[in-house]
Amino acid sequence: MNTLDFGKAAGRAIRGVLPVLDWGRSYSKAQFTGDLTAAVIVTIMLIPQSLAYALLAGLPAEVGLYASILPLVAYGSFGTSRSLAVGPVAVVSLMTASALAPLGLDTTTEYVAAAGLLALLSGLFLLAMGVLRLGFIANFLSHPVIAGFITASGILIAISQLKHILGVDAHGHALPELIGSIGAKLGQINYPTLIIGVLALAFLFWVRNGMARFLRNRMGMDAGRAATLARVGPVFAVIGTTLVAWIANLPGQGVSVVGEVPTGLPPLGLPTFGLDLIQALAGPAVLISIIGYVESVSVAQTLASKRKQRIDPNQELIALGASNISSAVSGGYPVTGGFARSVVNFDAGAETPAAGAFTAVGLLFAAMFLTPLLYFLPKATLAATIIVAVLSLVDFSILTRAWSYSKADFSAVFATIVLTLGFGVEVGVASGVAISLLLFLWKTSRPHVAEVGLVPGSQHFRNIYRHRVKTDPTILTLRIDENLYFANARRMEDLILARVHRSREDIRHVVLMCSAVNEIDLSALESLEAINERLHDMGVTLHLSEVKGPVMDRLQTSHFIDGMTGQVFLSQYDAWTSLTSSKAA
Repeated sequence: MNTLDFGKAAGRAIRGVLPVLDWGRSYSKAQFTGDLTAAVIVTIMLIPQSLAYALLAGLPAEVGLYASILPLVAYGSFGTSRSLAVGPVAVVSLMTASALAPLGLDTTTEYVAAAGLLALLSGLFLLAMGVLRLGFIANFLSHPVIAGFITASGILIAISQLKHILGVDAHGHALPELIGSIGAKLGQINYPTLIIGVLALAFLFWVRNGMARFLRNRMGMDAGRAATLARVGPVFAVIGTTLVAWIANLPGQGVSVVGEVPTGLPPLGLPTFGLDLIQALAGPAVLISIIGYVESVSVAQTLASKRKQRIDPNQELIALGASNISSAVSGGYPVTGGFARSVVNFDAGAETPAAGAFTAVGLLFAAMFLTPLLYFLPKATLAATIIVAVLSLVDFSILTRAWSYSKADFSAVFATIVLTLGFGVEVGVASGVAISLLLFLWKTSRPHVAEVGLVPGSQHFRNIYRHRVKTDPTILTLRIDENLYFANARRMEDLILARVHRSREDIRHVVLMCSAVNEIDLSALESLEAINERLHDMGVTLHLSEVKGPVMDRLQTSHFIDGMTGQVFLSQYDAWTSLTSSKAA
């Protein structure tokens, strides 16, 4: 390779790690306009949302702003999605609260430091996965299980915020604890808080479901502008309830408000930590990383497909890792790509990740100059913002869809929902991972095996119980519809031999049609050898057909092919014609 080619290869490699160097070279004025417009809208939306999610995580409100600034810049440099907006999200905030609550930390400073360490550990884990190109690990979480976990988390989050709506002090991270704690405090409801909370909820539900239609039909506004105003509707609730709390001096009536929010730049530096704290947070950090990555990549892929773009899942790991590390060193907590903010960013016209950097500038401005205006913001308003946002995540229809399609998937979804509600998010997500893996092992350990015959007038072979086909009493052809590996190898051996025993006594050939087999591991190879020997003792010849190239390459490294009593045919039709003609001869 000459110097020029080496330079080009190095340039491509660097742009692969830093996509900003790729899209940044052709950045245009039109893109700048779209990104800036989107940034203004997303910034307005993120201010109350970031504060609310910080409170959900049990952290001071300003931590939500800090977690929304540098992570946006980091993702803009390393991410491959043009529209994804990174920051605090509801599910990760709840998982953060669940991870930190058992630590028994005494002060807010320790709690914030632990949250930063959690973000750091999550970032390092994601970064390591990206470097090792382990993005496929997320595929072990089935979509039904993720849907069940998110639905249960949405319920937990909504119920956990009722304490702020009611103005009572309640605790718990699972449904029985939360209901019991809130129920015990019903006699202590603060009615001014309840009024503020109910009015905020009613307004926000109207904003989500009816404001855009009202603006279009009653105000004559165009659909795009009406939709944009509806998405930033929570800002109106923040402004209105803050003014009411200030004018009526609601804090004097027991209404809990955000209070003094520090003004200034996010604090920079690594969070303090000890070995014991690292050990306590390592497990939750892994779970938060996986769930956050799955949510983020799902959103990024959905938005990218709308513009015929693509994302690199492994590079997304690196980008999310960098985002979490940057959050950790700037006083934040774990972050990921959020659905609501990303959709707003997309719809508002964001063209490149630069929109995230512009949003970070807007949030930095808010952190430096606007936080004193938040003193009288009722926590009930932030709780209402969270409740309305997370209820959109609740989707019980997944249960009916799973029941009608697959009872196994229904069991997994139902178990994930019940365990998450009953024992908390960590148990829920861990059980979801375990259930996903168990489902995979259970399904692949019971592969479908069809006896096939020749469709008349063609060279195609189909299931003898589903189609009218030609068969030969001396030939048994079995199509294996699964990879062969340790979990199903012995079952496959027993199944094939049982089929031979049930067949007619004049059977002379068994053909294993391997068109759906992409892998044969050592356990399965040993089972094939055993099948070959058993059939040989019975006077039956074993053949293979339609073996894929990589599988054949692996088989040829063993002694199985040499010791096989029959042949390997290129196609099942070749096997049929060869074996039937040899019988006739």
